[in-house]
Amino acid sequence: MTDSDPDLLPEGLEDRLPRESAAATRVLRTIADVLHSYGYDRVTPPLIEFERSLATRMAGISSRRMVRFVDPASLRMMALRSDITPQIGRIAETRLADAARPLRLSYAGEVVTIKGDGLDPGRQRSQCGAEVIGADTVAAASEVVSVAIEALSAAGARGISVDFTLPDLVDTLAAKAMPLAPGQIDAVRRELDTKDVGGLVDAGGADYVPLLYATGEFETAIERLNAIDAGGALATRIAALREIAARVGTSARITLDPSERHGFEYQSWFGFMLYADGVRGSLGRGGTYTIANATLQAAEVATGFSLYPDGLIAQLAETEAAGDLMFLPLGHDRDAAARLRAIGWRTVAALGEGDEPATLGCTHRLKGVEPVAI
Repeated sequence: MTDSDPDLLPEGLEDRLPRESAAATRVLRTIADVLHSYGYDRVTPPLIEFERSLATRMAGISSRRMVRFVDPASLRMMALRSDITPQIGRIAETRLADAARPLRLSYAGEVVTIKGDGLDPGRQRSQCGAEVIGADTVAAASEVVSVAIEALSAAGARGISVDFTLPDLVDTLAAKAMPLAPGQIDAVRRELDTKDVGGLVDAGGADYVPLLYATGEFETAIERLNAIDAGGALATRIAALREIAARVGTSARITLDPSERHGFEYQSWFGFMLYADGVRGSLGRGGTYTIANATLQAAEVATGFSLYPDGLIAQLAETEAAGDLMFLPLGHDRDAAARLRAIGWRTVAALGEGDEPATLGCTHRLKGVEPVAI
């Protein structure tokens, strides 16, 4: 940017104009209402915190993705949040440490990163979600997945699919069933992420190659995973996935990719991604994880999800109806206008003799005490 183009926005940032803003308001309100109906209490953490708090509360959160600066008051490094989930963990471990568990919290807000991800150049996006603090059981995971699907469906997403994964799969198998040397574990994880058979063999993970094929539609993939698990190391994981899938039922298409770890850096035994027809990329992710306390030690387990509904908002904005708008002429009956607004009408009042309903985009005009179509 130069001084000659002061109205340009930085790369990765954009305005939302009326139609998309209306869609965003409706989507976020609908999601919030669903979470509220399931007993998740809303909290609102600040946009800016000390970098250390944001970056160390949960594994996999990198300060390198954050916009950072020095706080002129404390002279400590601060950052714009890139993920709200660590803030919910901080609230749970401090201000709500004495609250009864399991503690259900929800949130919504904006997050900012230094640069976009992959095909998405956006550096600011909406994030909303819910967390169950103090539980990482199958029951908690089943509730979280089901609520996330219901929230997206209520907001207007269609053809929802959910992809299950097991973030601790390599650790679980490497401990006994498919032993790996400590130095091999990260390499095997990396090659599984890239789906590279040759690289996996070279990394000493030949026994892990069948995992690359235990993917796809849930029922088929879970049977393949079960066949691989000859020693029973994954028996409890497989049973858990079946139970969660049963809770989801027909509300979403279910797939399985047990070795996927990209984006699940802080999840423990269970993770999932959410998609919908016509929306590029994922709409959200979630799973089980552990929150660190002030001493950076594991403090409490949790289960939750984060939704990133900007793609859905953009899709819905294309067909967002402008809705009826009623023109209020000079000298109109203010009591009648107030009554109509109370039952849902939007009104635009004339500010001068030259104001015309058609020019202002109005569909109706107040005549006496009732609206009349133009």
